[in-house]
Amino acid sequence: MIFTEERENRAAALLEAYAARGLMIATAESCTGGLIAGLLTEIAGSSRVVERGFVSYSNAAKNELLGVPTDTIEAHGAVSEAVVRAMAEGALARSRADVAVAVSGVAGPGGGTAAKPVGLVHLACARRGGTIVHLEKRYGDSGRGAVRLMTIDDALGLLEAVIAEA
Repeated sequence: MIFTEERENRAAALLEAYAARGLMIATAESCTGGLIAGLLTEIAGSSRVVERGFVSYSNAAKNELLGVPTDTIEAHGAVSEAVVRAMAEGALARSRADVAVAVSGVAGPGGGTAAKPVGLVHLACARRGGTIVHLEKRYGDSGRGAVRLMTIDDALGLLEAVIAEA
């Protein structure tokens, strides 16, 4: 088992809810490196819901894969609300998904600054034709793995909130 039973059960319930409404999901991941898509696809039958995942770890990948404007990255930095919103929009534009979740953060142990400390993560969730919800989390310097797992949990929370409104 790669993920905890609790996370897998949560992902399975989420996938069931999306499948029942005929909705597809795309992920756009930086600091989690594909772990959100990995969790979702750990569930048998996930292909009914998971349309695709983008791992856009570098700034170039954010631009090339998702269409995040270079000037947005330069103005705000990769770990910012503006960039994750653009990542979510780009994932929708470049997929057949109905909902996209995007994450970018500083997982650590290095790479943090006073303005963007280790543990800072921005998340966004967009629904095609709808609004984009943004979430900023400061998990603290709790270790790279812990930051990534907490990010997965909050990404699931955003996806759960979208389906609750559907």
